[in-house]
Amino acid sequence: MPQPEIIQETDRFLAVVKPGGLLTQAPSGIDSMEVRIRQYLALQTGNRGKVYLGIPHRLDRPASGVMIFAKDKKTARFFAEQFQKRVVGKQYLAVVQGQPSPEKGTWTDSMRKIPGEARSEICAASEEGAQSAVLHFQQQSLDQQSSQLLIQLETGRSHQIRLQSSSRGFPIWGDELYGSRISYGPQTDDLRSRWIALHAWKLEIQNPETQQLVQFIADVPIYWPNQNAPEAEAK
Repeated sequence: MPQPEIIQETDRFLAVVKPGGLLTQAPSGIDSMEVRIRQYLALQTGNRGKVYLGIPHRLDRPASGVMIFAKDKKTARFFAEQFQKRVVGKQYLAVVQGQPSPEKGTWTDSMRKIPGEARSEICAASEEGAQSAVLHFQQQSLDQQSSQLLIQLETGRSHQIRLQSSSRGFPIWGDELYGSRISYGPQTDDLRSRWIALHAWKLEIQNPETQQLVQFIADVPIYWPNQNAPEAEAK
């Protein structure tokens, strides 16, 4: 099983890069980010038993990017509280069809998960299950047909970026679930393991060892059409 790509590791946590098409967690016997990190830690420590691994947040299966995992319960609680209080800085890169206008702004919607389906929808604020969804974006054009967006999440709803961009006519490359007509990443026979051009680029969180804010950045995948660093902040 491939070893995880590690950005930083300490005695209390790991910051890693999740590849697209890989689940964060999965039932026994199915490959996932959790399984790969547990295997890595077992090899590092020589512990053949079950090692502890705290998972304070997740990424959609088809998305790639930076994630953080805890090696002990105290650190897991420390990180989880920051995510729950929405004080974690999260910036994403996305390649979408079309060019949003204006080139910089804020998208605000009400959205909800569709009962019985693995997708979400825009809805009225009064609808049952509706949640506020807010993100800030900065467009960085690739060509006349597509754009790279630098996105800062204010809320973290299920499929939020995918839905908010596609509902405005800008589906993310490879995201057939939300209307994309452009392929992206390895075209595997298993449709569930395919990638979309959504990348968790930067994560800013308080370090449990120093109590200082620290940033973790994940380089874009080799499939990304523009290998240059973002040109501006999203907000």
